[in-house]
Amino acid sequence: MVAIIKTSASLRRPFHYNENKVEQGMAELLLIQNYPVEEGIKSADIRLKYMLKLTELNSKTSVNSVHISLNFAPGEDFEKEKLQKIAKEYMHGIGFENQPYLVYKHTDAGHPHLHIVTTNIELDGKRIPLHNIGKLKSEPTRKAIEKQFGLVPAESQKQGLFIAKPVSISKLDYGKSETKRAIGNVLQHVLRNYSYTSLPELNALLKGYRILADRGTEESRIFKNRGLVYRVLDGQGNKVGVPVKASSFHFPATLNAIESKFEFNKTERKKYINSIRSAIDLTVLKMHKSSLDEVIKCLEKQGIVTVKRENQEGRLYGITYVDHRTKCVFNGSALGKKYSVNGLLNRLKSIQKNETGSTESFLKSPSLQQKISHAQRSIILNSDKETRTSNGSSSGLFDEVITPMETYSYLPFEWRKKKRKKRKQVK
Repeated sequence: MVAIIKTSASLRRPFHYNENKVEQGMAELLLIQNYPVEEGIKSADIRLKYMLKLTELNSKTSVNSVHISLNFAPGEDFEKEKLQKIAKEYMHGIGFENQPYLVYKHTDAGHPHLHIVTTNIELDGKRIPLHNIGKLKSEPTRKAIEKQFGLVPAESQKQGLFIAKPVSISKLDYGKSETKRAIGNVLQHVLRNYSYTSLPELNALLKGYRILADRGTEESRIFKNRGLVYRVLDGQGNKVGVPVKASSFHFPATLNAIESKFEFNKTERKKYINSIRSAIDLTVLKMHKSSLDEVIKCLEKQGIVTVKRENQEGRLYGITYVDHRTKCVFNGSALGKKYSVNGLLNRLKSIQKNETGSTESFLKSPSLQQKISHAQRSIILNSDKETRTSNGSSSGLFDEVITPMETYSYLPFEWRKKKRKKRKQVK
């Protein structure tokens, strides 16, 4: 179980966020705790006003809203009573057992999770301190609950949350209402949180959820009118079920809305480009004796899913990286030539080739010949023969040749000393 605590000066924002989810059918009000029974059940407006009245008891405290999410591992879809017990145990553990709070069960993401809305102002006007509440109270409580209820530990769950959870086709029965709801749950999360700069990049991301943003053929009416529909895909990538128009969703999911984000996303994802490059580089070095498919599997364990692009003959011509860590999508060409399909294959081949090469072929390279004299080459060759005779390996010599020498330069203290500015004399 992963617990996330957010605090703010606005109770209305987290309250309306969850109540709107209930109205949209994406959440359920699971528990109303420590309210006057009749008042709490009457209406959402009364539930909010009750907590707002508490915040008025302490006008000096600006941060008086607490919004908690409890995230479970995929597959941990418990019954209502168990979720209520987990929520109560957690609130007791962090010292909020006597506070009025509302628990919502959300169904709008790939993993089951709860949202809890409360305030840290008590009935006597005192403030429950929130400083280091995550480290001092939430973490010990979370670990105790995991043991008590047999939950997947947060450390294991964080690795699995990177990967997308596909839409379950068996539950859709190809009906329009269920299809729209399933697609809508995924789109709300993806369109709001991920950075992509083209429709193919978005489809590479949606493919993990078995969804396709489809414009149709260039001759079709929907393409000519800049329309867009969303389709569910089966395990083989075939379109199944009823297509859903992008304009039918209550949130912006049309082609114009998607394209309007491209320029912003292009700028936003720049700060993560070095992160994904480094992850790929390290994986290629680590898995240099492996095939491209094995490298792709290793990247997936780190939260980077690669989507291959093949033509009708099955020839691989491109690759797209979906980084679920930073929530960015990159075509291989956008990262650079060596991150394309051909670039990765060539890098794997060249590393393997270099490993099997001998010292003689290494020294015959033109770039090295310019740096090493004829006499030096003969010394190295003779040393290499001796090394191979005694140790059966020449790796130590390679290290000595290619490792840069450390040099030190002395800078006099007087030069390092900054000159003081002369103060102007006041006449």
